[in-house]
Amino acid sequence: MPIRLIAMDIDGTLLDSQGKLREPNVTAILRAAEAGVEIVLVTGRRFEFARGVSDRIPCDLSLITSNGAVIKSKSGDTHQRVLLPRDTARAVLDAAVDFRPEAAVVFDRPHANQMVLEKIDWDDPVRGGYFRRNREHVAEVVPLTECFNGEDPVQVMFVGACGRMRHAKSLLEALPIAPDFTLALTEYSERNLAMLDVLRRGVSKATGLAEWARHRGIRREEVMAIGDNFNDREMLAYAGLPIVMANCVPELKSEGWEVTLSNDECGVAFAIQKHVLGIASGAGVVR
Repeated sequence: MPIRLIAMDIDGTLLDSQGKLREPNVTAILRAAEAGVEIVLVTGRRFEFARGVSDRIPCDLSLITSNGAVIKSKSGDTHQRVLLPRDTARAVLDAAVDFRPEAAVVFDRPHANQMVLEKIDWDDPVRGGYFRRNREHVAEVVPLTECFNGEDPVQVMFVGACGRMRHAKSLLEALPIAPDFTLALTEYSERNLAMLDVLRRGVSKATGLAEWARHRGIRREEVMAIGDNFNDREMLAYAGLPIVMANCVPELKSEGWEVTLSNDECGVAFAIQKHVLGIASGAGVVR
């Protein structure tokens, strides 16, 4: 069955290990779009941070952001938002008080105050660069539980070392309110960096992608999904053609899904050329 929709993760998949968008990936995406294939970026990033990548791809595309919670057009028109009830978010923050320094609350807002923290360390060796690049969108509220102002957030997010974020995950999974939310873990072991997202119950990249495919009248058998991390698992399992990056976490390779080249070898372009554009896999990446 021909592929009608390509869903791809951003970090560790579309972008290389330096966070750069390489030209072969852009070229392959444009050729697929010209052939009538729908392009969707499916990411853990919030919309405005993902938009910096989508704007560098000169074709129509859609974005499923915050691990499936928000679906928007490239221009910012909203198709769907599945928000985390603020009472649940507040309870999570109260229960994980020891992890409050690594916590942020993310809102779907036009400009300012999209990401709220108790304290922003602009020189933090891990998050400082991110804070500086997103200066206009971040804010401080003390205590963090006072940030809601009657508004439900998209998610609560924790960022830190891999071991510490796994500890936070175990703590949250053991809470009496655990059935009220979903956890999405993303790890970059080579950087000892992990993101733990707390989302509304049932939200995942897969549910966001399934909703968009339904809206567009595309069957799951016609979807190719490409990813590299734990938070991509459900999306990959949903797709008719799941593709994992050579640089993916080892657990994904154990699923038996097809493995493309690494993100530093333009594995997205390679997969698109092979399965959508009909370029023989032995030909390598066409540049």
